Amino acid sequence: MSEPWKWPRRLASGAANLGLTTALTGVSAAAFGIISARQFGVRYTILPLLPEGHKPFRILHIGDMHLVAGDRKKINFVRGLADLKPDLVVNTGDNPGGADAIEDVAEALSPLLHTPGVFVAGSNDFYGPKPANPLRYLRAPSEFHDDPETLQAIDVGTMFDAFTRTGHWHQIGNTSITLPVRSDLSINFAGTHDAHMQADAWPGFDASDAAVPLRIAVTHAPYRRVLDAAVADGADLILAGHTHGGQVALPHYGAIVSNCDLPTGLAASLFRWRSRGQSGLVNVTAGIGTSPKVPIRTFCPPEAVVLDLVAQG
Repeated sequence: MSEPWKWPRRLASGAANLGLTTALTGVSAAAFGIISARQFGVRYTILPLLPEGHKPFRILHIGDMHLVAGDRKKINFVRGLADLKPDLVVNTGDNPGGADAIEDVAEALSPLLHTPGVFVAGSNDFYGPKPANPLRYLRAPSEFHDDPETLQAIDVGTMFDAFTRTGHWHQIGNTSITLPVRSDLSINFAGTHDAHMQADAWPGFDASDAAVPLRIAVTHAPYRRVLDAAVADGADLILAGHTHGGQVALPHYGAIVSNCDLPTGLAASLFRWRSRGQSGLVNVTAGIGTSPKVPIRTFCPPEAVVLDLVAQG
């Protein structure tokens, strides 16, 4: 016969084992997320977007570095992207991980600043990160309603001056520009400020440049209203970031949230978007970094993206 006075001890022992197992599982998951966030890589895609007879054209799409001062591994990864020999660099914002990282951002990007490029800003180009609950990524998109006086201001002017000093990079927030990116190719660009900050205003493509064979829209956060406006205006390609690929994704499921109103299944991918009878391709990069306050990734490794544009047909 069982001894009743020993039951509580057995139950307590089982509860302790369950608690230990849960704790170990949590530690293992956190360790996996931290390690995964440092597995930098490159995603390659071929897009037949150029007119017949044009030579291939390589775009390097980078975004969401969230570079913390002194992070040599990330700095060296970004510097090494110059070895990919891009014809154009598109930077979709959120470069520093704090106010003390401005010089490191400039160092990381310096080998790319002599290549033609365009860039837009994200909220973390203006303000440093604040403490965050890691579980918020499982609930809903974040909101940007903070009083700027309560946030850590970043010297965005100095950083963007470093980007444009060589004369090859151009900021295109809420504006459009046509650039001769190669002797045989000009591109009409239109960009917006960060839609996550409610700072976007679609500028439209320059109608006087109708003969330019390629229209590219650039934005930090891929909110539907921006994608709709760009595609309806004739964008062939839209480049965006912000989502971190969901940052916390599940195997065989993918991103749990996109941190905007984009469907989670599109949080880090190339896809076609349709609006008002028009359609265009959209590339959302999962980004190179994470929020410095939540430095984990699961099943969505950090990336830079190479888009090799080739002639149609």
